[in-house]
Amino acid sequence: MHIHIMIASNYPGSPYPVFKKREPFLRIAVAAIFFLGLLYGFSSPKEYADTILINGKIITVDNHFSVVEAAAIKNGKFIAVGKNKTILTLAGKSTVTIDLKGRSVIPGLIDGHAHPFEASQSEFAREIPAVNSIQELLEWIHKETQTRKQGEWIVHPKFFITRLVDMRQLTLRELDSVSPDHPVFLNGSYAGMVNSKAIEVSGLAMSDHPGIIKEVVTGKPIGMIRSSAFSLLKIDKDAPLSAQEKMNAIKKMLHLYNSVGITSVCSGSGNAEHIRVFNELMNKGELTVRIFQNILLPFDPKSAPEEMQEALRKFGYKTGDGNDWVRVGALKAVIDGGVLTGTAYLREAWGDHAQALFGFADSSYRGELFLSEKRLATIITVAAQEGWKFTAHVTGGGGVDTLLAALEEVNRSIPLNGKRFAIIHGNFFNAAALSKMKSLGICADMQPAWFYKDASFLFRILGKERLGLFHPYRTMFDDGVKVGGGSDHMVKLDPDLGINPYNPFPAMWSVITRKTAGGDTFNKEQALSRKQALEMYTTNNAYASFDEKIKGSIEKGKLADLVVLSDDFLSCQDDVIRTIKPTMTMVNGKIVFERK
Repeated sequence: MHIHIMIASNYPGSPYPVFKKREPFLRIAVAAIFFLGLLYGFSSPKEYADTILINGKIITVDNHFSVVEAAAIKNGKFIAVGKNKTILTLAGKSTVTIDLKGRSVIPGLIDGHAHPFEASQSEFAREIPAVNSIQELLEWIHKETQTRKQGEWIVHPKFFITRLVDMRQLTLRELDSVSPDHPVFLNGSYAGMVNSKAIEVSGLAMSDHPGIIKEVVTGKPIGMIRSSAFSLLKIDKDAPLSAQEKMNAIKKMLHLYNSVGITSVCSGSGNAEHIRVFNELMNKGELTVRIFQNILLPFDPKSAPEEMQEALRKFGYKTGDGNDWVRVGALKAVIDGGVLTGTAYLREAWGDHAQALFGFADSSYRGELFLSEKRLATIITVAAQEGWKFTAHVTGGGGVDTLLAALEEVNRSIPLNGKRFAIIHGNFFNAAALSKMKSLGICADMQPAWFYKDASFLFRILGKERLGLFHPYRTMFDDGVKVGGGSDHMVKLDPDLGINPYNPFPAMWSVITRKTAGGDTFNKEQALSRKQALEMYTTNNAYASFDEKIKGSIEKGKLADLVVLSDDFLSCQDDVIRTIKPTMTMVNGKIVFERK
């Protein structure tokens, strides 16, 4: 609305009266009427909220970590936060009012690293067993032999003996005793276990592949293999899912994420097809989780720099492309193996205990390093030149040091601070590594559930001194490293029973208490405050994806993603934190999950 106020003037022919002695007073009066008109009579229609939430304990996670009573939402964004009385003035005839009845509210949680595509399809054909002991595993395998055709493969897609209460290696004899006629493969991502039938049908006994672990004296396979030999296994493949089945599966997975309060995910690795599917869901209005999609290197890491550049330009995307719903993430490389299979690249030898458990022939074995410092520097340089954020899977301290050395080398010619490059997992951080991360602005993409699940095992294998560097959260925060929390969820739909569970509340409980699933407590001095734990899954992860101005906290102008909780996150007993359940999750101001 445009309002024109004409003030009387002395120019000849003016239709307005000429002010003389009273001119100053009249001018003031007219100005007062004008401003009163703007305030009461001529102002634009009041902006009413679509939704308001009142009578709550809203933990905003803003710069002051403010706690307020109410919030107002319009067009998918917060338009005001504050006291009930203030927010209620924004309620119009069509406004939906939600009485929180004192419940605690937090910003929508961001999982900094998960694999929703793989996880969504992991139990499509059959359920993956959640086994806790070798006996349970053997019973499951035996049961499978009763329902499958003779010779049909029995595969567990994500299995780690170090997660079992026995915490010891399986033997060929054990596997053969329950499955003499069905080949068995227990896939541990970077290493695995097979039985004699699998060795026979895949011809492993005759192969000299270095990934096949053999008995020193006899030269016969002992059943343990490295990931480099996985391609030799002649495994039956399940029928591929149709496009609609894949779409339904990912929608279901994202709704399950909503059920534990997750409203955004950094999808750990993928390709253009992942981006296409997420965009399709967005265009249909069926996307309930915001996506930051990392891209696995679309080129051979041994390629020449020019070939890498050509591949990236042909790919057609770079970090940041997209919108508030689907955005292209970082370029991802894989540097070493994993801590649960003894293939993480450590700063020193794994040691005698690990050698006995994992079957290392060489007592000086430190793990597997897939990319050298020089090769990494080349990849990082190309990524920086082509406008990509760079990140890498690395699980051992030696791998962390190798990556940081490469980043330092690149930084000499291309300043990296501000680019928010990241280390995925990392796990073992010493003072030198943290100092370099701070100076280069490197983010830490951490998985607290790994401490929760694996600290007890690593204590037995690596000892107290080396475990002191495992997930040192308090030191990382104190040193100014931006730490984000994620799950690395890969298989199973259940939020608590997956190999890497995606429920963020037990994970936050673990970083706050330093307790493990087995009841042990390690390095209590590294415990975080509740504020810091919440920041890991909100503002810090928003920063890592360059989204700190639009999400991660409940503030005016930010996206209306929030979670209403069953218990008060800030004041409940420590052990209650792990059992907190969302009662409602909102994304973009819409309810996407509600617990009846």
